Amino acid sequence: MNADLLRPGRTITGMSAVLLPFTADGDIDWDATEAHIDRTVEAGLTPAVNMDTGYVQLLTDDQQREVLALAEMVSGRDFVAGAYVPDEPGAAFDLGGYVAACDAIASAGGTPVIFPSYGLNSLDDDGWVAALAAIGARVDRFIGFELGAMFVPYGRIPSLAAYEAMMDIGSCVGAKHSSLSRQLEWDRLALRDRVRPDFRVFTGNDLAIDMVMYGSDYLLGLSTFAPDSFALRDRLWAAGDARFHELNDLLQYLGQFSFRGPVPAYRHDAAMFFELRGWASSSRTPEGAPQRPESDRAVLADVLARLERWTGFSS
Repeated sequence: MNADLLRPGRTITGMSAVLLPFTADGDIDWDATEAHIDRTVEAGLTPAVNMDTGYVQLLTDDQQREVLALAEMVSGRDFVAGAYVPDEPGAAFDLGGYVAACDAIASAGGTPVIFPSYGLNSLDDDGWVAALAAIGARVDRFIGFELGAMFVPYGRIPSLAAYEAMMDIGSCVGAKHSSLSRQLEWDRLALRDRVRPDFRVFTGNDLAIDMVMYGSDYLLGLSTFAPDSFALRDRLWAAGDARFHELNDLLQYLGQFSFRGPVPAYRHDAAMFFELRGWASSSRTPEGAPQRPESDRAVLADVLARLERWTGFSS
C-alpha cells in the first residue's frame, strides 16, 4: 500500500461494540453492562449495543429492549445498535422485521446498524441493494454492515459495485466492513473518496486496526477490551504523536490473539479480560457461545499489565 494514502492528523470516529457480561449463574450482569456502556462513553467512543459482541443472536426480544433502554439512559441517546432479524436458512428477506427493529432503535435515540440475516444475504447483489434501499426509505438514517462468514454462518461480503450502489442510498450514512481483508477495505476507501466523501467506512477488521491510518473509522469488537486505550490511541494519531504506533501494536497483538479461529470465541477472551480488569465478576458466556482454553488467561493478563503502563498517559 502506497504510504501517500496515509492520513496523518485525522480525527478518528470510534464506535465500540459493547460486550454483554454474564454472572457465574448464567444471567446477564446488568450492572456490569451499564457500567461498561458508561465506561465506553466516558472514553469518548460511541457504544454499539446488540451487536455480535453483545450476543444479539442469543438474546430474547425483551433482553434486546433492556439493552436499548440502558444505552439510551447512559449514552444520552448517542449510540448505535444492531437491527437484528432472526431467521433460518432458506428464509425470505423480512422487510417488516428490519423496519420494526430499526424503529425500536430510533425510538430509543440510536442509529440502527443493519445486521445481516439469512434472508438478506441470500439475495444477489442487486437484491441486497434493493433491500437496503427499501429499509432506507422507511428510516431517517442507518449504517450498513458487511460481515464475513468467519463471524456468522450467514455472513457475506457483497461486490464493490453493490457497495457503490449502497452509498447512493441517502439515509445510509456509513457501513461497517468486516471481511478481515485490508485490500477489500482499501478498495472501499478509494471508492468512498471518489464517490461520496462524507460516507463513513467503519473498519471491522480486528486483525488490522491500523486501517484508521488510511481513512477508515471503526466499529470494532476488540475495542470493548479497552475503550480507554483505543481512545488514547486515536488522540495520539490526531496529535501526530509517534507513540500511536507503540500503543496500536500492543492493541493489535491483543486482536491477533483474541480473534484467531474460531473467530466468535473472541467474546470469551473479552469476558476473561473483563474479569481480570475487575469489570465483571465472572468470565462466563451464554450457552452456545464458543469457548477459549483457560490458558488464554495468562496471555491476557500479560497484555493487561502492559496496557496499564499507559494508564494516566495523556496526549
